[in-house]
Amino acid sequence: MPLSFCGNDNASAYSVDDGVLDNGCFVDALNLVPHVFLLFITFPILFIGWGSQSSKVQIHHNTWLHFPGHNMRWILTFTLLFVHVCETAEGIVSDGYMKSRHLHLFLPAFMGFIASTTSVVYYHNIETSNFPKLLLALFIYWVLAFITKTIKLVKYYEHNFGIQHLRFCITAMLVILYGLLMAVEINVIRVRRYVFFANPQKVKPPEDLQDLGVRFLQPFVNLLSKATYWWMNPLIIGAHKRPIDLKKIGKLPIAMRALTNYIRLKDAYEEQRMVADQADKSPSIWRSMYHAFGRPILLSSTFRYLADLLGFAGPLCIYCILMRLGGRNSPESSEQKNVTASGLDVDFLSSHELLENTSVLAVLLFLALILQRTFLQASYYVTIETGINLRGALLAMIYNKILRLSTSNMSMGEMTLGQINNLVAIETNQLMWFLFLCPNLWAMPVQIIMGVILLHYLLGFSALIGACVIVLLAPIQYFIATKLADAQKSTLDYSTDRLKKTNEILKGIKLLKLYAWENIFCSSVEETRVKELTSLKTFALYTSLSIFMNAAIPIAAVLATFVTHAYTSNTELSPAVAFASLALFHILVTPLFLLSTVVRFAVKAIVSVQKLGEFLLSDEIGDDSWRNGETLVSLESCKKHPGAHTKAINRKQPLRYQLDSFEQPSRRQPRPTETEDIAVKVNNGFFSWGSNMATLSDINMRIPTGQLTMIVGQVGCGKSSLLLAMLGEMQAIGGKVHWSKLPECELMHEGNPSKNRNSVAYAAQKSWLLNATVEENITFGNPFNKQRYKAVIDTCSLQPDIDLLPFGDQTEIGERGINLSGGQRQRICVARALYQNTNIVFLDDPFSALDIHLSDHLMQEGILKFLQDDKRTVVLVTHKLQYLIHADWIIAMKDGTLLREGTLKDIQNNDVELYEHWKTLMNRQDQELEKDTDVADGQTALERKNLRRALYSREAKSQIDDEDEEEEEEEDDEDTMSMMTSRRSKIPWRVCWKYLTSGGFVLLFMMIFSKLLKHSVIVAIDYWLATWTSRAQNTSVSANSSANGMLTDMVPFDLSYYTTGFSILCSSGIVLCLIASLTVEWMGLSAARNLHHNLLNKIILAPIRFFDITPLGQILNRFSADTNIIDQHIPPTLESLTRSTLLCLSAIGVIAFVTPVFLIAMLPLGVAFYFIQKYFRVASKDLQDLDDSTQLPLLCHFSETAEGLTTIRAFRHEARFKQRMLELTDTNNVAYLFLSAANRWLEVRTDYLGAVIVLTAAVASIYTSENGVQSGLVGLGLTYALTVTNYLNWVVRSLADLEVQMGAVKKVNDFLSTESENYEGSIDLSQVPEDWPQQGEIKIQGLSVRYDSILKPVLKHVNAYINPGQKVGICGRTGSGKSSLSLAFFRMVDMFEGKIIIDGIDISKLPLPTLRSRLSIILQDPVLFSGSIRFNLDPERTCTDDRLWEALEIAQLKNMVKSLPGGLDAVVTEGGENFSVGQRQLFCLARAFVRKSSILIMDEATASIDMATENILQKVVMTAFADRTVVTIAHRVHTILTADLVIVMKRGNILEYDKPQTLLAHEESVFASFVRADM
Repeated sequence: MPLSFCGNDNASAYSVDDGVLDNGCFVDALNLVPHVFLLFITFPILFIGWGSQSSKVQIHHNTWLHFPGHNMRWILTFTLLFVHVCETAEGIVSDGYMKSRHLHLFLPAFMGFIASTTSVVYYHNIETSNFPKLLLALFIYWVLAFITKTIKLVKYYEHNFGIQHLRFCITAMLVILYGLLMAVEINVIRVRRYVFFANPQKVKPPEDLQDLGVRFLQPFVNLLSKATYWWMNPLIIGAHKRPIDLKKIGKLPIAMRALTNYIRLKDAYEEQRMVADQADKSPSIWRSMYHAFGRPILLSSTFRYLADLLGFAGPLCIYCILMRLGGRNSPESSEQKNVTASGLDVDFLSSHELLENTSVLAVLLFLALILQRTFLQASYYVTIETGINLRGALLAMIYNKILRLSTSNMSMGEMTLGQINNLVAIETNQLMWFLFLCPNLWAMPVQIIMGVILLHYLLGFSALIGACVIVLLAPIQYFIATKLADAQKSTLDYSTDRLKKTNEILKGIKLLKLYAWENIFCSSVEETRVKELTSLKTFALYTSLSIFMNAAIPIAAVLATFVTHAYTSNTELSPAVAFASLALFHILVTPLFLLSTVVRFAVKAIVSVQKLGEFLLSDEIGDDSWRNGETLVSLESCKKHPGAHTKAINRKQPLRYQLDSFEQPSRRQPRPTETEDIAVKVNNGFFSWGSNMATLSDINMRIPTGQLTMIVGQVGCGKSSLLLAMLGEMQAIGGKVHWSKLPECELMHEGNPSKNRNSVAYAAQKSWLLNATVEENITFGNPFNKQRYKAVIDTCSLQPDIDLLPFGDQTEIGERGINLSGGQRQRICVARALYQNTNIVFLDDPFSALDIHLSDHLMQEGILKFLQDDKRTVVLVTHKLQYLIHADWIIAMKDGTLLREGTLKDIQNNDVELYEHWKTLMNRQDQELEKDTDVADGQTALERKNLRRALYSREAKSQIDDEDEEEEEEEDDEDTMSMMTSRRSKIPWRVCWKYLTSGGFVLLFMMIFSKLLKHSVIVAIDYWLATWTSRAQNTSVSANSSANGMLTDMVPFDLSYYTTGFSILCSSGIVLCLIASLTVEWMGLSAARNLHHNLLNKIILAPIRFFDITPLGQILNRFSADTNIIDQHIPPTLESLTRSTLLCLSAIGVIAFVTPVFLIAMLPLGVAFYFIQKYFRVASKDLQDLDDSTQLPLLCHFSETAEGLTTIRAFRHEARFKQRMLELTDTNNVAYLFLSAANRWLEVRTDYLGAVIVLTAAVASIYTSENGVQSGLVGLGLTYALTVTNYLNWVVRSLADLEVQMGAVKKVNDFLSTESENYEGSIDLSQVPEDWPQQGEIKIQGLSVRYDSILKPVLKHVNAYINPGQKVGICGRTGSGKSSLSLAFFRMVDMFEGKIIIDGIDISKLPLPTLRSRLSIILQDPVLFSGSIRFNLDPERTCTDDRLWEALEIAQLKNMVKSLPGGLDAVVTEGGENFSVGQRQLFCLARAFVRKSSILIMDEATASIDMATENILQKVVMTAFADRTVVTIAHRVHTILTADLVIVMKRGNILEYDKPQTLLAHEESVFASFVRADM
């Protein structure tokens, strides 16, 4: 057919006799002019612009400037493009009815499409480079196009064409659109004044874009980029080369920051509060949330409704396409129709005729899918962004409230830390999730109603039966969902219990191994694990039921509907009806399944809001205006007095002399009281902790400025409360606290601006550290001053401790950092108070956890020198009366009232009794001192030693790690980046295989087999439906066409055959769904059971060295987080992955089977899909890690703040902490936002791919169906193509999730490769006597010992002989190998040379449990387990009660235990916290006695206890263990002076070996020097 613009089947086509404009072809040609004009103008500009842009540096963020009407213009352009597509389609279809080709019918429309596309590209480039003058070209284009289209419309009208003709409607639409675009362009001119005006407006990009740190561009990009997340491309593709870090994702835009949203929510809440106060109700949080965040939710709901309505286009298009294909037989397409005789002699279609064209329908289906998916993702994105904003606002609100909580609330237990943590971690997230899901609440009912109406239209009455099946089964879904939540809760309880037990085992692992009790404790964990697994079974059962319901409901509904239809309806089931209904059922199931989830979240959200409301209305602290504003505190007089230095405290002279001699001129001239400045004064104070009972009553006191005030009194008399009352933390029932004002001269000259005048440096009794470095803990937000910092560190003697830390004072301490001992923590807190530049320092019992030397040093250097030189007012609460002589002012308290106040001299003169009482107390303290000095040294030394041990093991570990890393790095350098990228994008197949096989091969085979079978049956069901409907259709068609009675007889027989087959297939499909979902969960459970069992056994049998070099937290993590992932998260992910993958594969298989041509198109689509998933998985993993890692600091910051409230408020650092909280929240939110944007990025792309699959499948099947493929099969292919769109992104998401979760399996697996101790012995147990060792004779021959084969030996060729019943003392400096020797008896270390022979048996040949169960040891740190006293003394349950009581009596514990409720069955809390350290050590002694072994080893057992307990221990060892061999490893030499034999060790060798008397006789002996030092 020859081509010509106006067609060559009509001679008059080119004539203009009736007037130029009356020739339709000419009018169409005129319409080409504006489009050609635009292309001619814009192409050069675009090319020149692009050419120059590439040479320029890329403008950051492309400086996006939105011209006025930006979004309007994009929406109009998109509509314009759609109308052009319709116009082109209409032209092509009309042209099909003509005799020859009429190009003018569709060419102008096609050019218009290109011009519109160009216009929007051109506009985007102008906007990016901010050059509005070039917009003039567009303005001219819109005007020209508007004029030419109007001419065309008018001409149509003159020739009597109207709305019934499609082309008339399209032209009218175009006129309107061009007019609107023209208006938008005029508006830009009006606002920006870039042309026709003298002074153009200068515009800057929004503030966020000027800030280079903002990388989240969603709010600033154009509509197309917004809809497709195009701006995410560089980030996601870049992730492949180098991991995404916090720097890459930058900051949040201002509108999304927590502060902005907090202000929005707070204003709304305050408004509600005012309304509520008038009505005397509590303010509604729901309303305030709606006022603050209602609009975006409405927008999101609108998008959601649009998407849901467009979702119905799929089934309708399938219906129409199949109707057309089914009705092809009628020969009407060849007819020529209504060609009008007027000058516009071309064919005019009605819209109905256009929609009968199957290719047009396929394109429409494609466009509808694209739009639906775009709207759906937009809706998701808007709700997620709003949810994140809400969470930020709520967190800020909660935090602000925490900072104002009254202390009594926290201490009286009305608000526990746990509750606050729950609010932060759980309730805010519940609300956020509810927001994500809430548009579903009102979108779903509409979707369901629409679906049912359409089904009814297609199938009539039988559709309602199918809908009923779905609706009736929905409540079961809800029931299952609630059951699931319950099961999860009980699982959580059991796992918490199991973790507690595991934690105890790991903490006391050394003791368990030494006593050979591993199995007892291991089985107790296994017991709890069995309970946990039972609960997990329930969980798995309900999960698989829920999955089963999801898969089975549509099958059941389809079965019910079609079988009913077959038997009740007069019409046969045609493919069009069948597959359209099938697609509709698929649409219906999703909302019904989700509805139960949404309802559950709604219920949870209501509870969360209730909790939040209660929290926001709880008591707040009073406004301490006396510390706030008007009376700024200064206690600095205007001139500095040079402070006289104090004499050092003379330790050699007993305290009582010092106290008496204090009357000699004191270190400062006492000034007359009247002239003295008062820093703080309390008048008639009555204070309480929230109840109306006054804790402190009738307080009248003052704190003199610039002096040292001490507060003394017995434990619990209210000393700390008095400090807190002055700080305003207590409720004042009566009276007033006055803080002094600034002296006048101070206000005049800007004295020392760095002193924060209304803050108090406060060191609380319970030390409180931040999760930060040591330096940050001490400077606490103040500027770093090196000299001052150094001085503070020295006064608190922190330098030796800091030297031990791996990174010095840059080491992280606190909850998540390195564990410090009490004394170390307390000294850091005191250092913080000293470092602050405040005038007042409150120290609450800073000496409680310090030994004598440290206390003296701190008192002398810190309080007397450092603070007093600065003339700071110091208030010191203390029990150490020996320091009273240094006090300028003393306040004595008793039972919450003031006993006395004044100088020491006043008290000596006026209250002799009190003074004498103090003197006797001091005498007692003196005596203790003489004993205590060595204890004290010991204590600090011990703390440091423990720290050194903890760190030594870490260092060894990190050294090994470093070496590994170095090697790895070298390898990496060779492979450069390629290695890195491939490693990050690979799926850990090996780990997956390990996981699957650990569930057992039978289950694995069953799972794979049932899955494959299930999907084959589902395909078979639909294939059966296709053949059934095609046959039925053919039968009915042939029945109509011939009046032959033969054919009609076959129909009933056929029907029952097909319905029976269909029912059997459907039923088996439903059963298989159940089996398949059960096998996955079962396999997951079995894998979880085996992995945990192996892990526990491996770890409990690991050598002690493993626990030294592996941090406890890391081991615990394997048992908590990783086990939890393996238990609960991997099975559903695996299920979802296999299901969606098999669905997609079966769909593609079906389409390829119906139309093999489709496979050609699959190739590029497959490649695209591969790259999308590859990039997404890597980026998603990084973002997931970022989200996790930024969440922890946020939660920690909350709990930290709640713990340290009094300190933060005393220091007045609320603002700084708020700022930190906002930063942490924003960091977490930006990670989460990027993560959800990345998910949208993926989903948009996979959805568009899905739409392309639908388009290719539709086009292919339309063209192949002409070759006689059954229309039923075409329907099958199309329905399957539609499901692919839903499942493609699930494949990728599940794959990404599984990859992250497999990390847990990998970590557990790494631990499974640890070596176990060698438990087997080389001799037969029958050769070991029952009562071995009887005598307790020990021979050590040439013994060399090391901790690990890669480390140096710690004992070298040691020889010794110990007679039965001898008491042996071993001493030496730290690290001399004395503890290693004690461990060698138990084979806890690697004895690589020499041997130890006990009672004639070489211990290296014995099985470990035998050896260890026959010896006893008392360790330096007493370990008790939670349980009963009986369990702690004898976990094996082998002893009688008398034996236990005897042991307790020997350890002097009998009376104490008798007084406890339950006696031997009295409760021991975790770690034995309910007993003192001394008592715990005595329990350990009793434990050693219960085990009647003839050898007892005491490893520095007296290091951490007081003198009294130590004396008991010594006595018991001498009497109760008289006939046993006792080896004591001595920390303090005087404990072994009575021993029979002393061994002095140095660097792993024996230095001296003799009786103590002999060694002491030698002046030069090392032992003698030890004893001298110890005296």
